[in-house]
Amino acid sequence: MERNKLTFLLIHPEISRTRYNFVGVIENECLELEYISSGLQNKGHEVFIYDGQVETMGVPMALDRYKPDVVYVCGRTRQENFMLEYCKEAKDFNENTITIIGGLHAQRCFERMYKDYVDYILTSFDIFNITEIADHAYGKSAADISGLDGVCYKKDGKWYSNPAKPFDIKRLPRPDRSYFYSHPKNYRYLELEHSAWVRTAYCCPYHCKFCERNRMNSGKYSPRDIEDVVDEIAQIQADNIYIVDDDFLFDEERVGRFIGLLKEKGINKKYICYGRSDFIATHPELIKDFKEVGLYYLLVGLESVDDAHLEIYDKKSSVGYNEKTVEICNNLGVNIMGLFIVDLDYRRKDFKNLYKWIVAHKLKHVAVSIFVPEFGLETYKQYKDRIITDNPSHFDYLHVVAKPTYLSVRKYYFYYYILLIKLFLKAKREGVYDFIDYGDYIRSFVSNMFRKRKNDDE
Repeated sequence: MERNKLTFLLIHPEISRTRYNFVGVIENECLELEYISSGLQNKGHEVFIYDGQVETMGVPMALDRYKPDVVYVCGRTRQENFMLEYCKEAKDFNENTITIIGGLHAQRCFERMYKDYVDYILTSFDIFNITEIADHAYGKSAADISGLDGVCYKKDGKWYSNPAKPFDIKRLPRPDRSYFYSHPKNYRYLELEHSAWVRTAYCCPYHCKFCERNRMNSGKYSPRDIEDVVDEIAQIQADNIYIVDDDFLFDEERVGRFIGLLKEKGINKKYICYGRSDFIATHPELIKDFKEVGLYYLLVGLESVDDAHLEIYDKKSSVGYNEKTVEICNNLGVNIMGLFIVDLDYRRKDFKNLYKWIVAHKLKHVAVSIFVPEFGLETYKQYKDRIITDNPSHFDYLHVVAKPTYLSVRKYYFYYYILLIKLFLKAKREGVYDFIDYGDYIRSFVSNMFRKRKNDDE
């Protein structure tokens, strides 16, 4: 049946149903959904966004309220269960509802979502395919779905997958931020409240072994014109801008042009972005210039405090660069968020050495992740015989998903939580994150140190 105007429900899943959903600490704007919403509205469709981070009603209630013709869900590995759950709920509500899954996880692991209640899976960043699918499903287009790049579809009960191609980010419309503006108390990065997301490029230009981000967009780095980026930032009604590129500090000339345009246009905002230590350590004057126009948080994948692990990760950096980066940021007054990985080969001394390094280099902001062999990467194949859980919710960098090399799972967790408790107490002493209930997190860590997990294998 042909329909000219369709109703779409675009869903960003909840992060977790445990206390570790970080709502009220870090909340991410639904930028992908805002791009899709803009494109669909340009085609005359009615669009609603549902963000599981902030909504108080459940998805079944949203389905009843909006009665969508099409439900689109996107997310990451740890949200796979939620994405599938929502698609099933959509079909249970109305079996004629078209269900589509997209996002980062779908690009790499689409076969995991081959379910009866899922109609289509997108494996590229090409948001315009959603309109093509809807037009086809509702008789507005005779186009053959089998000709769409980056789409998985069913035919005669069998799944087919069309290879994805790189998507040119310059084709994106400006995002519709009405949902973001309607939630002024949400979407923050730590103390920076109501932080708007801005993406200036797809894919990471580097190739660290543990990371899937360099595999996104078919491995093709696709940047926007920096003039267009600055023009967008100037129009955003928010004082805090989170540049969510996998690595914004990549092209010295482009970053310099960005800084120059901010000065030229008199744009006064605070910025959060990712950068590598080898770039920061060798471009101190550029970081200084960026600080003068509002650089506030610099998220840096330091990963390790020994060169051996950096080499294993193919990081193409060094502990020397890490040390220089922390020194530069501390001297400039830039808040560096040091991102570390505790590897599965860690012993007790390695956890202790990491804490000592953090203290010695006066690193105030720290995030420590457990090494996770991601689905679809070479590291997963490498650790396949050691994987202890198939629950995608555990692939959140807070769970042990593969047997540690030298420690039992329980002892590994014990030392990991000891490290977190020490870091939280350090942060509390230094007045970092004073809006966080430290006691609640620490009590939770202590409890986790002694409990037996369902998938733990001693």
